[in-house]
Amino acid sequence: MAAWFFTEEEIDTSKYIITGENAKHIRVLRMKSGEELTLVTPCGVQHNCVIESVNQNLVEVDIKESMPCRNEPDVFVTLYQALPKGDKMDFIVQKCVELGVSRIVPVMTARCVSRPDEKALKKKIARWQKIALQAAQQSRRGIIPEVCPCISLKQAAEQSAENDKNIFFYELGGESVKNILTEKPKTIGMFIGSEGGFEETEAELVLFHGATAATLGKRILRAETAPLAALSIIMYQTDNFS
Repeated sequence: MAAWFFTEEEIDTSKYIITGENAKHIRVLRMKSGEELTLVTPCGVQHNCVIESVNQNLVEVDIKESMPCRNEPDVFVTLYQALPKGDKMDFIVQKCVELGVSRIVPVMTARCVSRPDEKALKKKIARWQKIALQAAQQSRRGIIPEVCPCISLKQAAEQSAENDKNIFFYELGGESVKNILTEKPKTIGMFIGSEGGFEETEAELVLFHGATAATLGKRILRAETAPLAALSIIMYQTDNFS
């Protein structure tokens, strides 16, 4: 299977020069002339290529075929994730990107134990974005999902108004996702709490802004399990697992 890379620019030529981290990665993989690789541009165009030459700082490829990448879900899902403890967010970002999330917004809530300062948060966001890139390459995505700056729950609730549908996964219960997604929206927001869940006033805030409370069943899931279960259900209900 051909290696998968993302470019920072569109490609409109039959030959392309790869530089920077992608070229370094190709050298690390010990790829050689004649081997195949795939480049995906910011607009989601997939270019199937053959390596012509590998030099110290650049790789030249011959583009054999170009087409829209068909690996993306047909719904744009934003995860509003309350910050969990430790390195759990690394796992959440990686697996949610593999499952098809389009955007991840870290959220600070009342019960978040992890409360990094602005400098530490900036470093974490950069690391999470790198994890998203690596997961997008591994799962052969058509985009690199964005990991946004951390915001308050109030800001997240207000921002979510741009979505066609918002689902608030609440430990105190709600409707099933199947009943909520009776029609397929184009954009979906999903709210997931940290280890302590959400306070009642926080739930009221998000629901006031138009979200629907949802349940993941009778069992209480761990903070790093809940977003994966919720996203999997959403992808299944919108026919993105077929």
